Amino acid sequence: MGAVHTPDRVTSPLNGNGPPTNGTNAMTAFYTEITSVQDAIGTYSANISRISDLHSKTLNSTDEGANRQNAALLEDLVNETRELGNSIKKRIQSLESEPVQPGQDARIRKNRTDFARSKFVEALQNYQQVERDHRARYKQRVERQFRIVKPNATTEEINAVVNDTSGSGDQIFAQALSNSSEYGASRAAYKEVQDRHADIQRIERTLEELAQLFNDMSVLVNQQDEMINTIDTQAGRVEEDTRQGLEQTEKAVDHARSARRKRWICFFIFLLVIAVIAIVLGVVFGNKK
Repeated sequence: MGAVHTPDRVTSPLNGNGPPTNGTNAMTAFYTEITSVQDAIGTYSANISRISDLHSKTLNSTDEGANRQNAALLEDLVNETRELGNSIKKRIQSLESEPVQPGQDARIRKNRTDFARSKFVEALQNYQQVERDHRARYKQRVERQFRIVKPNATTEEINAVVNDTSGSGDQIFAQALSNSSEYGASRAAYKEVQDRHADIQRIERTLEELAQLFNDMSVLVNQQDEMINTIDTQAGRVEEDTRQGLEQTEKAVDHARSARRKRWICFFIFLLVIAVIAIVLGVVFGNKK
């Protein structure tokens, strides 16, 4: 099977260990990277569809050779999809952790990155549903095969065989085999049950990994929300400091206006005093003459 292509990550041009020195270059690198991430998410979703098809082929086939081939293809594809999913998660985390100055570019980055993250979470949920559905179908297949060996099996015996992935149900199956009149068909049924148990175990591991990925993305959302809250708090503080600064400036302007007004009043009072003195002196000296 050909390897699944994972788009190479494009990193932003950096100046030493700091952020990009040119905003235009930084946004160009961001657009390239976010587009590549979205392409990778598309590949991830396509892989999920192929995994679902391989599960269905395994369930619908009675050819042991074809089932072995499907199992090998499925294992390779699941491994590749796991690696791709981890890569996408890290790339989204990297995009969201890059320092960006507030402004229009920051809003564009956040919107595009949030959209990519939501599409990836949607793909994870789809993958989980695909695996759960096929796990249920594999268990139904195990139940049918066990009933071939023991048609009158009790509910407890069926549950023990269906839900056994550690081998403890082999004793029940072995006892049923020894009592079966159709040994060949019973052995074939037992072999398929073992194969389906292996498929169920693989699905259980995948579901655990998906749950961890989903949890990581949820943590990432919470961290992003905390970052946004911090930015909002800082912006609020800046706004409050600006408001207080404006109030202080207005008070200083009022004080300056009041001081100028008082100076003009003092000046007019001084002129009035001078005028009064001049009038008094004029009257006094006029009377002497």
